[in-house]
Amino acid sequence: MDMKMLSTAVSDFGFPIIMAVGMGYFVYYVWWFINNKINVALGTMHKALIRVIDQTRMMDQDLIRLQQKVNVVLEYREKEAIIEDQKEKQALEILEEKSK
Repeated sequence: MDMKMLSTAVSDFGFPIIMAVGMGYFVYYVWWFINNKINVALGTMHKALIRVIDQTRMMDQDLIRLQQKVNVVLEYREKEAIIEDQKEKQALEILEEKSK
């Protein structure tokens, strides 16, 4: 559209009418862009977000199981240390009795 045609349209219909048509086209273009470009990208990102959330949940469950296993091992080591201390005390008592 050249300037002469635009000036003729403004003189025939008036500036407000031409601007209303221009705004109508702008609103249509924004609506078209949102529906054809942004909604498609949002759908793809939504699927990716769901996948990341599922992976995070699985990792959290794995960490909980691993922490439980570590707790069991630590508890086992504490029991072994207590048993070892008891054996050492008994051995010392036996040695003390023999030395008397």
